[in-house]
Amino acid sequence: MVTFCISLALLVLGYLFYGRFVEKVFGVDEKRQTPATTMADGVDYVPMKPWKLFLIQFLNIAGVGPICGAIMGAQFGTASYLWIVFGCIFGGAVHDYLSGMISLRNNGCSLPETHGTYLGNGVKQFMRGFMVLLMILVGVVFVNTPAQLLQTQFTPNMSVYIWVVIILLYYLVATLLPIDKVIGRIYPVFGFLLMGMAVAIVVAFAIYRPEIPEIWSGLQNRHPQAATNPIFPMMFISIACGAVSGFHATQSTLVARCMTNERQGRHIFYGAMIVEGIVALIWAAAAAYFYHSDAALQSKSGPAMVGHIANTWFPVVIAVITILGVISAAVTSGDTALRSARLIVADFMHLEQKSIKKRLWIAIPLFAVTGGLLVFSLAAPSGFQVIWQYFSWANQLLAAFTLWAVTVYLRRNKEKPYYWIALIPALFMTMVTVSFVFVSPTFLGAFLPRTVGYILAAVVTVGTVCWFFHKEGRKGMKNEE
Repeated sequence: MVTFCISLALLVLGYLFYGRFVEKVFGVDEKRQTPATTMADGVDYVPMKPWKLFLIQFLNIAGVGPICGAIMGAQFGTASYLWIVFGCIFGGAVHDYLSGMISLRNNGCSLPETHGTYLGNGVKQFMRGFMVLLMILVGVVFVNTPAQLLQTQFTPNMSVYIWVVIILLYYLVATLLPIDKVIGRIYPVFGFLLMGMAVAIVVAFAIYRPEIPEIWSGLQNRHPQAATNPIFPMMFISIACGAVSGFHATQSTLVARCMTNERQGRHIFYGAMIVEGIVALIWAAAAAYFYHSDAALQSKSGPAMVGHIANTWFPVVIAVITILGVISAAVTSGDTALRSARLIVADFMHLEQKSIKKRLWIAIPLFAVTGGLLVFSLAAPSGFQVIWQYFSWANQLLAAFTLWAVTVYLRRNKEKPYYWIALIPALFMTMVTVSFVFVSPTFLGAFLPRTVGYILAAVVTVGTVCWFFHKEGRKGMKNEE
């Protein structure tokens, strides 16, 4: 419990001090007009209150990531605490804040446009397709999980496909309607519910006083398949939304289009990430206790452990509310993911989105592909595991690209060399995602010795940073001329 309390305090201190430092590096301008006022269209550019935007951002980026992802990360042991705390403060919150603020400064532009401006047109074109695919995968994961939870926990005699259809229909409505009609009205309620679940677990800590593993007990790998799941990079891929997640930057652009003052950025972007880190830490600590105390539980998946924790510690009513909260968290990230996909396609095709007909032209093909992948994820024996693995890796790869774009922005636009606040996490995430390709059995790890995989990943990472300094150095020389 001591490690948990220290970790919790570090996250709060990270927001209070490092968050202010990052804000100072960016340099907010309170007098600068925002796209919510200069480009208001009543659909996506809609001025909203800061507290609502914070809750919307928090719920959009959370989903089941800081819950199921943190639980799966806890299988690796107490090392998960370190990644959640330091990854969140120095990686995820920096990533979310700067990507959101850059979008705010550029008329609420979608993430591929940011990539194109700072990493080149080729990267922009690649990321447009890549991000639409990622948003579809997010939609698939965040339909599959709540549909199965609803079916197994509440309607065991009803086909899971009925819940899939119901959730998809809701997604379609939320994707098409103006952002303030559904998302702006009900998401703040779900945001409070998600935080309430975390508070309930903390209360359970106080009542039951579980022996949560301490970090000084050892950082050894406790994963049930440790031989094929080394902590690096597997744990860093598993815990995404609670530490660093590329998906967050896609959601930051949605909120950036509704902000009315740049000063709101630290509270909305950096703050929401810190709160998500706290939620992830709480769930990871709870899961670590159960995994450590009962070896039979070590093979349980994230959703299964949610049910086990809720049903073990809470009365029936609170357990039901907890499970419903997890379901709502998944649903409310899936619909905004598909909304982001619509906006990315609209930006690429230069299609205005005030017309419902033009929104449908984009939404219908997106939902058709999502439905096809959902059938595969539910019908194939290991369909969901395959989708989840590719989703997690793609998510972290997007974070690496975004951190590089942010690094370039800071190097070009700020006089002092503070771009290292993005460069260091960009390097780390590059090493994580490339290592996963060479080490994971899902990719080339099935054929390469692990040591060779790490060496190849290090070569790619070093090559990337050399390319960065070479490119930016030449650009600096041209500017001086």
